[in-house]
Amino acid sequence: MQPLINKYIPKTSKDIYGQEESIKELKNFIINFKKEKKKSALIYGSSGAGKTCSVHAIANELDYEIVEVNASDFRNTEQLELKVGNAVRQRSLFAKEKIILIDEIDGLSGHEDRGGIQTITKIIADSSYPIIMTATNPFDNKFSSLRSKSNLMEFKTLDYLSIFKILKRICDHEKIKYDEDVLKSLSRMAGGDARAAINDLQSLTQNNNELTKGSLDELSGRNKTDNIMTALNKIFKTTNLKIAISAFENVEEDLNEQLLWIDENLPKEYTRPAELAQAYEMLSKADVFNRRIRRWQHYRFLVYINALITAGIASAKDSKYKNLIQYKPTGRILKIWWANQKQAKKKAIAEKIAMKTHTSKKEIVKSTMPYLPIMFRDSGMRNNIIVQLDLEDEEVEWLNSMVKT
Repeated sequence: MQPLINKYIPKTSKDIYGQEESIKELKNFIINFKKEKKKSALIYGSSGAGKTCSVHAIANELDYEIVEVNASDFRNTEQLELKVGNAVRQRSLFAKEKIILIDEIDGLSGHEDRGGIQTITKIIADSSYPIIMTATNPFDNKFSSLRSKSNLMEFKTLDYLSIFKILKRICDHEKIKYDEDVLKSLSRMAGGDARAAINDLQSLTQNNNELTKGSLDELSGRNKTDNIMTALNKIFKTTNLKIAISAFENVEEDLNEQLLWIDENLPKEYTRPAELAQAYEMLSKADVFNRRIRRWQHYRFLVYINALITAGIASAKDSKYKNLIQYKPTGRILKIWWANQKQAKKKAIAEKIAMKTHTSKKEIVKSTMPYLPIMFRDSGMRNNIIVQLDLEDEEVEWLNSMVKT
């Protein structure tokens, strides 16, 4: 029996639900590639949000050839250069335009990655074709060079109604009997992962071509990995400490990500000041233990951290909050990244001045950089500075922004 996930892979962007804005942005990037300053797009989002199938659907619509590699299969420079490097240098066999898709670049992180990220960065610079990369978490420090060369595009976690539309369409085509409430329940259980929802639908209906509440109850009892949304619900929406303390048992996000998710969403959920203060007291104590682990490697403190960020935060409230909150990932990582990008441009310009004046970069940052935006206001001096320092477009843009502020 053919897997439904393959049979109903989207052929056009209209077949993809819930990502209209992201698909429009990605399609414009591909069509206008030759006019774009950056030669790659880094699209990111949770598993099953439609990242990879969207690239294929757009390629099919535009009649582009697509060369796809999975980054986790090419963990060193030689392999990547052989596959991806050749693809960007060779014309399409069918005289078509071409898209290079590097899927799941998260697979490049770790000790086995031997120059893979640097190789992709170099390939992007030399490419005559749009390069599109997919990732779950693009804000890892290892990907800083790729982020600076790419247009970042977020594919948001699908809401259950978008997944419901996908499943309903499949059921109607396959003549699968279903009750809409049961199908919506299955859609909610997917946690935003359309791929998982389709696979669950097939496994539950392959014997009798019918989706029943009984089969759904069986599915819910399986030991499957909870996502972060489910974990936050267990903590924020319960006063039962036994339920809360198990929230992160099967969650894949590491401890630091868990702390950031809680920090971001806690003030949205806890609106009573005293309870919010108590919850943050628990979170701050967990952070203290986390720092002790990093400093002294005392991993026995992990059990205290888990108790504080689950049962501790759940116990801070007297009763459950009834408001429906849409939990979102932290924006702090992105803010830190933007701040680091600005500092990087400042240091790069300072280094160029230091080389010209035979002075230390540290001294230039202290004595010259505060006055450079003032000098940049004069058009004659601005042009002279750009030429003498051989400033790149992004460095000029940064200085112009400093002049405006």
